Amino acid sequence: MRCGRIAGCGRLLLLLAPAVTLVGCGAPGFTFVADSSAGTYFKVPHQWQQVDSGKLAQQLGFVSGATPKGMWLVGYDSGTSPSPSHVLSAAVSQPFAFAWVVPLNSKTSNAMSYNNLRDFLFPVTSLTQQAQARQGVGPSGFRLISDSVITSSQGIHGVREIFQLAARSGKADIFDQIAFTNANDTTVYLLMVHCLVSCYLHNRGEIDTVMTSFTVRPR
Repeated sequence: MRCGRIAGCGRLLLLLAPAVTLVGCGAPGFTFVADSSAGTYFKVPHQWQQVDSGKLAQQLGFVSGATPKGMWLVGYDSGTSPSPSHVLSAAVSQPFAFAWVVPLNSKTSNAMSYNNLRDFLFPVTSLTQQAQARQGVGPSGFRLISDSVITSSQGIHGVREIFQLAARSGKADIFDQIAFTNANDTTVYLLMVHCLVSCYLHNRGEIDTVMTSFTVRPR
């Protein structure tokens, strides 16, 4: 969330490459990940491994593995068997990070709200959950843990949601999600990290470091 704040040399490195391991500037052990065209970046522990972006896109419904122009997505898996299939699974044993920059069409942009940001990937608000329940769809075992509104410079604003979802196996994941939009609501910038409840609690400090590194500075 600390939008617009990052060590000077880290900012320079981000302009040079989409992902670079930071070995100086007093913060070793992290890989900075960036969509420089959207001014979006965050950091993950260096041992987390990037998953195949094409296969990640397929998991999100882009059948060909190609994303629309202007869209950016990236995933990092900290498990011993990294897989794009972990992106939305509610039974992941090690932290999985997923970032998504999504340009909005005029209809979606005009309707954008904090609740739309909350529901961008999963039905988090009660109204959306109720609507999906009437259709016989939607997640099970939902529990909202934390909800906060975030505002920053250059009109960047959004929400951070921490919630629990249960899988059919009975296991449950905790999802930690930040969704920002810009001043004119034309783009959504999302970062999510999740894993099983016991995993999240064990790695909470590390996960919070990833989440609070999420920075958006529109160009």
